[in-house]
Amino acid sequence: MEEIRPDPDQLLTNQQAAELLGLHPFTLHGWRCNGRKDLPWYVIGGGRIRYRRGDVLTYIQRGLYGQGTAPARFRQAPVREEP
Repeated sequence: MEEIRPDPDQLLTNQQAAELLGLHPFTLHGWRCNGRKDLPWYVIGGGRIRYRRGDVLTYIQRGLYGQGTAPARFRQAPVREEP
């Protein structure tokens, strides 16, 4: 049986992209407003914002989160030294 993979060209809403990234949708809104360019987004009819699934997954795989912006599930836990 062939594995079915999600389409990387699927367009995601702001909410869907935020959920995939583990972020609040307002975070993505802020990134767009502040001119952040490392996660491409697109404006489609009616001014609606969309993200390509492939771009979001690449963003996660490359670890392109800015310092301090990675959601907890993508951060490496600090190593505690035993006394």
